[in-house]
Amino acid sequence: MRAVSLVPSLTETLFALGAGESVVGITDFCIFPEGIDRPRVGGTKTPNIARIRQLAPDIVYVNVEENLKKHADEIAEFARVVATEPKTIDDVAQLLTQLGSIHACEAKAAELIKRLTVNREPLTPFTFVVPIWKKPWMWCGGDTYVSSLVESVGGRNLLRDRQRYPAIELVEVLALKPDIVFLPDEPYAFTQSDADAIDARVIGPFPGHLFTWHGVRTIEGLRFLRSSL
Repeated sequence: MRAVSLVPSLTETLFALGAGESVVGITDFCIFPEGIDRPRVGGTKTPNIARIRQLAPDIVYVNVEENLKKHADEIAEFARVVATEPKTIDDVAQLLTQLGSIHACEAKAAELIKRLTVNREPLTPFTFVVPIWKKPWMWCGGDTYVSSLVESVGGRNLLRDRQRYPAIELVEVLALKPDIVFLPDEPYAFTQSDADAIDARVIGPFPGHLFTWHGVRTIEGLRFLRSSL
């Protein structure tokens, strides 16, 4: 099974499952596992389709949010395309099962799912918000993976009735009096000065991949939440 991954979080997950030998192409943004050395095929939204074709993959992994449909359609002309869109922790568990089945790594997938389950035990309830952009201020709504990740350990997103990433002024969100404002450093590179300017308890800035990458990185995200709270 020759696989190309156009999703950094799935690249890391394939290696964690023990399927790294099957990975023959990755994006410029694939940084995990550390020291990864595979042919690069461009960015998540700017893949080199010709280069991917040259690698003769049997399967190419994409994500509905990170990648573009037009590229997936082009790739589907010469390889099987598997599109992922996990929005909940249960979706991540199903993804691990799916990848384990495709690459004959079922035992390792079961082990990772067990670690996922252990780390999602709920903590003392708290309210929160998570911005993902500053100009304008944009936030994670209730139907996002980020919101589900934090709510899985006992949080309640004060913007859970909003969909996707609504643009709302900071002062309006702070008026809701969240217990915690989480400040990831991606996709917007929030800084310590941004944190200092927010009149609320702030956790961050911290590596955004702990909140935005799904798959095996979900386990690290849950561990980060437990240690921070």
